[in-house]
Amino acid sequence: MAKGGGMRGRGAGRPNPVDVHVGGRVRQRRTLLGLSQEKLGEALGLTFQQVQKYERGTNRVSASRLFDLSRVLDTDMNFFFEEMPPEVAARSPSRLHGMAEEAVAYQPSPDPATRRETLELVRAYYRIRHPDLRRRLFEMTKALAAMEKPGEKPGEAQ
Repeated sequence: MAKGGGMRGRGAGRPNPVDVHVGGRVRQRRTLLGLSQEKLGEALGLTFQQVQKYERGTNRVSASRLFDLSRVLDTDMNFFFEEMPPEVAARSPSRLHGMAEEAVAYQPSPDPATRRETLELVRAYYRIRHPDLRRRLFEMTKALAAMEKPGEKPGEAQ
């Protein structure tokens, strides 16, 4: 295939890293709000499989769909592009157009903020109605984290 022809910034059928990033942000926000893929799909008039494809970056999110996502997920459209690493932004289709070298597959870094455990913890934290209790839990968590020594593995003697 000719350079840049028909692949729109993708290589060998792989999703573009920008699409993967946007999809990951959709998944992060959906999970934070406690929505299933099925519920998000219903709100958008989509199947859960279509939502899955958006979240994986397999399907690109159009401008109108991004607008709908921002409304359903109660966030600004910029949210979907925040925290995008510069190396991902550099791989956008417009920047890839005309590049001679083969694009390297993007592997997202394991960001703890996107892990299900983190999102569930944040949701549970905000379900605590009493501000004093929430503040105490926050302070206790910080104190426990401060007790950890750099490089120490869980279960090691102190």
